[in-house]
Amino acid sequence: MCVTLIGGMDRLKKDYIAAAKERGHDLRWISRNERNFVDKIGNPDAMIVFTNKVSHEAKRKAVQVARTRNIPLRMIHSCGVSSLKECLE
Repeated sequence: MCVTLIGGMDRLKKDYIAAAKERGHDLRWISRNERNFVDKIGNPDAMIVFTNKVSHEAKRKAVQVARTRNIPLRMIHSCGVSSLKECLE
């Protein structure tokens, strides 16, 4: 299963990827609203947004993409690795 994570802390990137891999998921991580943000989201099986570490604009774009492409979306305020693990289960 491919999951796109939006937001979070740069220093935890490898921990996010390792936590997803432990649970059998491929993780694509986007730290912030960048150029070609919508294209970078791709077509994952699910999306997770860490709302406390991402801009309102990035969150709005992520919700719009999830709705138009029928991608399950989960928004979590916390951005820790344990929050990601809970969400992936």
